[in-house]
Amino acid sequence: MADLLALQEIKKTRVSEDIVAQLKGLIAEGKLRSGDQLPSERDLSEQFKVSRASVREAIRALESMGLLEARQGDGTYVATSVEALVQPLAHAIAREENAIQEMFEVRRLLEPQLAGLAAARASAADLEELEDILGKQARQVAEGGTGAELDTAFHSALARSAKNTLLLRLNDTLVDCLRDSRRRSLETPERPRRSLAGHHAILRALQARDAKAAQRAMLKHLEEIEHNVLHAEGGTEASAAPLSAAAGPDAPGAGSRAGEEPHASAARPASAAGPTPTASRGGK
Repeated sequence: MADLLALQEIKKTRVSEDIVAQLKGLIAEGKLRSGDQLPSERDLSEQFKVSRASVREAIRALESMGLLEARQGDGTYVATSVEALVQPLAHAIAREENAIQEMFEVRRLLEPQLAGLAAARASAADLEELEDILGKQARQVAEGGTGAELDTAFHSALARSAKNTLLLRLNDTLVDCLRDSRRRSLETPERPRRSLAGHHAILRALQARDAKAAQRAMLKHLEEIEHNVLHAEGGTEASAAPLSAAAGPDAPGAGSRAGEEPHASAARPASAAGPTPTASRGGK
């Protein structure tokens, strides 16, 4: 198994961090999968050409991230926890050339559904928190600020109010990866006010317990953000229709956007994937 993984000799001085980076990369690429057993500490140290102490330090770091789990008397395995799903996603996003565009495609699938769940599940305290965040955001925008951190806080609080742990972790990963793009987007003229208006529309739907309206409001908000961010990043207008139009009449926001001019969303053609080396599954 170790030979198939094609581990590289470590040459830098921060040895354990390099080991962590390589193993995270293998997990992100699917060459190490949930439930796979890692080679022994001795085998790893020989292949990396580092001390066993450095290997142990790296494994402990990966365990603390939730990516690996040690089984007493049985070795170390790739974990199957929620964190093990989310951390490789974040690593893969950071490495992807077209990450921003693809993240928005994921957001358009994920966040309207979170809004719909929140409309049904948000407690009175959740709604009060969202209203308080928007009050603070409004004050910052009125004073000439971007309200970027409060913009992030609104989306995170809404995701929490949906009461789904896995969706929350996925959303948190996307929020973290988009932090810089969100800040740059909100620095463009009038964007902070438009973002705030979108948040108020979403909150009104949540307060009315109208799941469909919440989905539509979130989708419209995301399409406006996507258009603004891709334009700011130097992206070009795409020929593909936005998800709300392309997904058919049953998609969130479809059939109820008359008179609105949707923002086209760029769609990157799927790249041809080369063959992935198959690692033997440990413990099977």
